[in-house]
Amino acid sequence: MKKLWVFIVVIISFSFCFSSMVAAEEEKSSRNHGLVHNEIENYKKPVKWEVVLIDERTDEEEVIVLNEYGYFSNSEGLDEDLLAQFAAKLARNIDQPMRNPTISPDGKIIPGQKQVILSEKELVSKIQELDVHDQELILPIYEKKPTVSEEQLIGILDVNIGTYSTHFNPSVEGRSVNIKLSADSIQHYVLGPGDEFSFNKVVGQRTVERGYREAKEIVNKEFVMGIGGGICQTSSTLFNAIDAAGLQVVERYSHSREIGYVPANRDATVSWGGPDFVFSNPYNFPVILKTHVSLNSGKITVEVFSSQNKEQLVASIQ
Repeated sequence: MKKLWVFIVVIISFSFCFSSMVAAEEEKSSRNHGLVHNEIENYKKPVKWEVVLIDERTDEEEVIVLNEYGYFSNSEGLDEDLLAQFAAKLARNIDQPMRNPTISPDGKIIPGQKQVILSEKELVSKIQELDVHDQELILPIYEKKPTVSEEQLIGILDVNIGTYSTHFNPSVEGRSVNIKLSADSIQHYVLGPGDEFSFNKVVGQRTVERGYREAKEIVNKEFVMGIGGGICQTSSTLFNAIDAAGLQVVERYSHSREIGYVPANRDATVSWGGPDFVFSNPYNFPVILKTHVSLNSGKITVEVFSSQNKEQLVASIQ
């Protein structure tokens, strides 16, 4: 009987110890599970990844946070489209067109301006190649000096190598104003050897804020009202002048219907975000554009000048 009681006590003690051990293991497992869960949650929360973009020319800095605002995704990496939008926005504050020196109407030299370009595609590529530990990136900015020196402007207005005039109705005020504004934008524009001239880039966007008026323009063979209507007379007059001067047409489009101020197929239609008129200087000497618009007589004239006559210019490219 005594042995039986001892056996029962041993069984009860063992059961209690086993239950305690199981409870302890369960508690330990629960704690470990909580730690693992927290680690996973913490891993999902990205550490703030800032990269300083440096403009070496000015030492100015721009900070981009790559794992916020949708730039970064754990599953797909950096979003190329969003980075491209960021690069384009940054470029708008950096880019500037190259402008050769020129001569003011009163004969004074106006200094030129170097071209500055942020390579947007290269910037996106460099950001995509960054390691999470990288904190700085030099912006891929490129500069180009003017292609014409101030010394080369000497005598540039001596020889007229091409000219053309067209007429318009000066009583149509909006159209007349648009012709004058666009012609003023190309006044005394200098092209060095090999330079290209883009009408849209040089004249810029035609907006009310810049003084352009509403006037008739041709769209799909129909006359419609639009801001900047009439500037195609400027571009068409310019085309005939530079063609007479022997400059090379790179890009030109005709209207969808005939217009009255130039002969058929001698026009150059342009629109912002659409057709452009582009030409280049094939000579080894710079040339300069001059315009004159009379709002009284309704006449626009475009002239091309150089320090060399046509025979010298032609010989320079042979």
